[in-house]
Amino acid sequence: MSAGLLDAVRQRLAESGDEPTPARVAAALRAQGRLLGAAEVLGGTEELRGELVGAGPLEPLLADPSVTDVLVSAPDRVWVDRGRGLERTGVTFPDAAAVRRLAQRLAAVAGRRLDDARPWTDARLPDGTRMHAVIPPVAVGSTCLSLRVVRPRAFTPAELVAAGTLPPGGDLLLRAVVDARLSFLISGGTGTGKTTLLAGLLGLVGPAERIVVAEDSAELLPDHPHAVRLQSRTANQEGAGRVTLRDLVRQALRMRPDRLVVGEVRGAEVTELLAALNTGHEGGCGTVHANAAADVPARLEALGTAAGLDRAALHSQLAAALSLVIHLVRDRDGRRRVAEVHTLERDPAGWVRTVPALRWGAAEFTREPGWERLRKLLGSAL
Repeated sequence: MSAGLLDAVRQRLAESGDEPTPARVAAALRAQGRLLGAAEVLGGTEELRGELVGAGPLEPLLADPSVTDVLVSAPDRVWVDRGRGLERTGVTFPDAAAVRRLAQRLAAVAGRRLDDARPWTDARLPDGTRMHAVIPPVAVGSTCLSLRVVRPRAFTPAELVAAGTLPPGGDLLLRAVVDARLSFLISGGTGTGKTTLLAGLLGLVGPAERIVVAEDSAELLPDHPHAVRLQSRTANQEGAGRVTLRDLVRQALRMRPDRLVVGEVRGAEVTELLAALNTGHEGGCGTVHANAAADVPARLEALGTAAGLDRAALHSQLAAALSLVIHLVRDRDGRRRVAEVHTLERDPAGWVRTVPALRWGAAEFTREPGWERLRKLLGSAL
């Protein structure tokens, strides 16, 4: 179908102000006075609907259940990640203006601005997809659009073993961690599967327990009958109405949680989380960005210092609050896997450090010096 015909239909729909339902789009197509077959009308309707209310040319990619990320760096350079690293697709846009229009429309759907005064945005779309966009001149040449897909169900630990995220038997060990109500953080870089693993582990929590989740962007979808989800909010254009993750953690503590979960620890909320885990809220958990499990104490120290907590106080709380760090990596071939599990202990100077307890093995986790401490922490749950 010609670009001119589609432009004419698009203009007609815009002037009418009506919602672009399939029937209205089809009627607008036929109103152009062109003789069109049923197949052409159907194809044109789907194309226009995708551009007007969906993700345009990206719609088929987002609908693919194997796709986790869709990245647009130019009109003719669209990439996806299907768990094997980035792959270039054959999807293209007519021009750079089309990419910008799509990014701005998606931002508007999410209630955010994207214009010359605000050339970037980070938002969550109504279906849960996380969106980030940067427009020129900050993005050189073309609008850059990144979409992180949130799938509607959590994977079970057995499925994570089948996918190679956990080694054989790894699901039993992590089930024991949940049953023993150990507090833990899942660490790793961007796109290593931290949220996916955390959602799977929360599905193992007993159905009689109440889970309260606090997140900046609502991505955790645990398969659990009693999960309460809270999401932060940015300020409006007048600068009012902001709700921070720190606010959510404080509110969560008043909601009688059996398990307190912070989707991603990356700011001042670390102080509330550590305080909660030190006051009877066992089994709390969350994720944190770190290059290795051994780097987690330093990462939390930096966050705590920025929040006004001195180093000695943070390490004292950390030693009593957390039991484990589960670290994920992403291999060169794109596979996400649990690389190591560390316990925490104090060194002679009183600072918290991590001790390797388990490392990735193709047949099973291999045991490291911290295994005996981990075994004691698990007790009868193992």
